[in-house]
Amino acid sequence: MAKTKKKDKAGKKAQIRCHQCSGLCCRYFALPIETPEDADDYDDIRWYLSHTQTQVFVEDGDWYLNVLNPCIYLGPDNRCLNYEKRPKICRTYKTDDCELTSGDYGYELHFTSDKQMEEYMKIKFGPKVFERYDAKKHTKAKSRSKRKTR
Repeated sequence: MAKTKKKDKAGKKAQIRCHQCSGLCCRYFALPIETPEDADDYDDIRWYLSHTQTQVFVEDGDWYLNVLNPCIYLGPDNRCLNYEKRPKICRTYKTDDCELTSGDYGYELHFTSDKQMEEYMKIKFGPKVFERYDAKKHTKAKSRSKRKTR
């Protein structure tokens, strides 16, 4: 980065330490998702987590899908190869709360696998939460077999 100092909220100069970092902020993106309300919504999130390199976290009550996928412009030296033409979101990114300077985010909830969401759903909705899917499957199978016998 061209700049090495900036002013923080208190007006003091703060150190921008991107040169010390491994491009942590350029290795994922997080998108807000709707807050789940019922078992079906949580099951949709379980589907997200069934994909590689995905996570879901809750921060300040808001739910996010986190996709662990590096920017195509992150160079081998962890510097931006598209710095002069980088998108607005990169230009306005503040390092005050970045991964290098802030440490642990302290998420309210953080899911890194579908199995974790499955366990959370069992706690939230009861151990039989997935039986209703089995019941729907059996109902559909019965309907199909009745149609065949007619």
